[in-house]
Amino acid sequence: MKFKKIVVVGGGVLGSQIAFQSAYCGYDVTVLIRKEDNGEEVMNKLNRLHDTYLETIKVMNTKVGKDENLWAKGIADLDSFSKATCISKTNKAMSNITIETDQAVALKGADLVIESITEIFDVKTALYKQIAPLMDEKTIVVTNSSTLLPSKLAKSTGRPEKFLALHFANNIWHNNIAEVMGHDKTDKKYFDEVVKFAESIRMIPLAAKEEKSGYLLNSMLVPFLLSAMDMVANGVSDPETIDKAWTLGTGAPAGPFQILDVVGLITAKNIVLQYQKVPNLFDPLLKKMMLPYNFDGMLKILNEYIDAGKLGKSTGEGFYKYKK
Repeated sequence: MKFKKIVVVGGGVLGSQIAFQSAYCGYDVTVLIRKEDNGEEVMNKLNRLHDTYLETIKVMNTKVGKDENLWAKGIADLDSFSKATCISKTNKAMSNITIETDQAVALKGADLVIESITEIFDVKTALYKQIAPLMDEKTIVVTNSSTLLPSKLAKSTGRPEKFLALHFANNIWHNNIAEVMGHDKTDKKYFDEVVKFAESIRMIPLAAKEEKSGYLLNSMLVPFLLSAMDMVANGVSDPETIDKAWTLGTGAPAGPFQILDVVGLITAKNIVLQYQKVPNLFDPLLKKMMLPYNFDGMLKILNEYIDAGKLGKSTGEGFYKYKK
């Protein structure tokens, strides 16, 4: 099946990026948000992405942009770069996107629904049960969840054979990977179609052969972020010093708290809550070598920032301050 209409449920940090990237690649995209959500705020995110793409294209067109580290592979190929084409696609992307609050209107005729809402099991399953009777028979559903297993969510969609996970990394025009994970009832035909879709929006699909909470990227990233927050929660050091230890010691471009600001502190809180419930997070040997994570301390720190409106880079301040 050739996809034409893509529906992204949720206009948050990643939802807006997925919508814009899909529209950039020529798809008809609808962003479905709740009636109580702020459509203007979602549009502002999309407009900022429009400007970010144009700024990125400008850098890519300079000599310094020939450095592959500065090349946004979700936008263009290093060897066949046309600045005019990329600018045209960026400008056209906005006209390919519609923001909708009516579920029935948004979902009608959808080929693919990409759910990208809060990382809370009950919220996701409640959404699936609402939209299940409104979707066409042909519609494939994927979750952008970073921790929840598709097998746990599949039943609530009403179409387990057409349901799987498609998890994107943040800043998808640069970090253009998409993790694809099915479950035991996912039909391989639909798995393959989702892989082709990921390729069509300039992502590199990374298939997981077995289900695993955290998938590929977050199985490595989340313990790293938890360890950093745990040190702050236990008074070992402060975010800036910990970030310096990582960036100066490894040559990495960003430390854990800089990454957390990009991810967003609400998402970080939901991940902490999710991992707090994971039994046997460490195997017996590791438990002897280290203390359990101080989850309560992490949540206290995150709640202080969230209550103060410091939600991360998207709001101009998190662990660090940013120019809006």
